[in-house]
Formats: sequence, structure tokens, C-alpha cells
Amino acid sequence: MARPPILSLALPSETGRVLSIQSHTVQGYVGNKAAVFPLQLLGYDVDPINSVQFSNHTGYPTFRGQVLNGQQLCDLIEGLAANDLLYYTHLLTGYIGSVSFLDTVLQVVDRLRTVNPGLIYVCDPVMGDEGKLYVPPDLVSVYREKVIPVASMLTPNQFEVELLTGLRITSESDGLKACNILHAAGPSKVVITSLNIEGKLLLIGSHQKLEGQPPHQFKIIIPKIPAYFTGTGDLMTALLLGWSNKYPDNLEKASELAVSSLQALLHRTLEDYKSVGFDPQSSSLEIRLIQSQDDIRNPEVKFKAEEYT
Repeated sequence: MARPPILSLALPSETGRVLSIQSHTVQGYVGNKAAVFPLQLLGYDVDPINSVQFSNHTGYPTFRGQVLNGQQLCDLIEGLAANDLLYYTHLLTGYIGSVSFLDTVLQVVDRLRTVNPGLIYVCDPVMGDEGKLYVPPDLVSVYREKVIPVASMLTPNQFEVELLTGLRITSESDGLKACNILHAAGPSKVVITSLNIEGKLLLIGSHQKLEGQPPHQFKIIIPKIPAYFTGTGDLMTALLLGWSNKYPDNLEKASELAVSSLQALLHRTLEDYKSVGFDPQSSSLEIRLIQSQDDIRNPEVKFKAEEYT
């Protein structure tokens, strides 16, 4: 009998086919659990590879599970290759816990680009937050020297962009300068997903449409919510991938849609915790992803980009 075609290849979606290499939890929404479903809602075929499989996120008192090593990642890629399944339009990566695994991911980038030279690599360089590093220090130089040059889009937070550029960011102009440093090293699109500047929370986006030309840069002011949520960075990067591919020349619009989706979801999460009598400021909160799917698919844009001139 003839082998049936792979319909995601034979009849590709208008948006794309994403390979997402991130963490996975049985319970809760972080890593792939926070990224795959939103991308599917936005019309993407998504194939997840789970870099870890844990019972729950590591903020709980205990967790159990397994960690995928570089050889096991290679085995999965070889299995896909043996069946001619390595055509992807996008690669998405999030938390990676070891240098050896990150080196293997770089091999995957090369392999995917031999199949599709136009592959878009969206990298969330998850290394830490608010001055705290939660990956081995050796990873920083690998991201800086090897990953940034091959990434198409980078989505660091403030702490991560400081690690990658060596620039202390205390003003908006520092944030723009950091974006320019990253453009010079590789990616045409950079979104610093959260910056605390003089008491304000900002997103700064930068798109260098032509090499050698100044980038188009903008900010979105984001209201602070008095709570801590898990999985928001993973979700934000997935939304930026999803919307920036639909609007490839309009990173401002893509960011407005992504921020508006995320803010609606966070407010729903906050209200749902309050409705069961839980103080949202007493612990990290699991995001209400399934309940917010309408806000993911059709967000009402409430947060507008302001262009820098």
C-alpha cells in the first residue's frame, strides 16, 4: 500500500509549520504547554519537542520528571528526517538548560535550513529575570556567540538583553541601543518583552528591514499588574511569532496584538483567582490559557505602539 501523504506538508496552512523545542509540564501552562495551543489557534501546524517533561513547573515545592539530552534530540530529528518530515517554516526555542543541548539545537537549525533555507528561527533566550540567572553561566556566551547570529527574531527580557549585549539598561535610549547591538550581530527583529524604566513597564520593538539601514523602533507601555504569573514569556514569544508572520513588515501591529492578547489573559487569570478567594499576590499564578482562547484568536487591541523618531 502507498504511504498516505503528510497533509501538513501536502496541504500546508497559510501560516506555517512550526517546530517548537521547549519544556513541558503535565499540569499547568509553561513552555510548550503555553506556546503550542495559541499557535494552533492562530492557524499554525505545530510539532513540539519537549526539552524536559516535568510533573509541574519548578516553582512548586516539588517536581518530578525527565530531561531530554542532546543525543535524544538528535534521535528525534533523525526520525523525522528518515521519513522526509523535516520541512518547517519556523523554529521556536525557549528554555534550554545545558550547553550541550543548546549546541545540539544549533545543529538542528543548520539541518532545518538545508531543507528550507528560508526557515525563520524565533529564539526566546531564557536565562533569567530581575537580576537572577537560572541557567548555567556558560550558556550566556553560547547564546551571544552562536545563537544570536542565526536567529531571525529574538525576544529577551531586560535582564537577558543586558547579558547578551553587556549594556546596562536604565533608559529607553539604552534599550534602543541594545536592539541595535543585537541587529548588528544577527536578527532583523528584536522585541525586548519587558523593561522597567523609571517605574514604567515597557515593551521595546525593533525591526531592521534592510541590512545597513536604521531599524524601525517603537515602544508599547504596559500596565503593571500586582501579581506574578508563570508561562507569560513563553506565551508572549509564541504570540509574537504568530502575529509577526501574519504581518511580516509590521512588527508594531504584531506586538500590539500580542500584548493585547496577553493582557486580556492575565486580567482573566487575576479575576478567576480572586473569585475563589485566593490572594493573587501570595503566590505565582497559573495562566488561564484555555479560557482565554477568544482573546488569543481575536484580540481587541487596547495597547498601541508609539514610534521612536
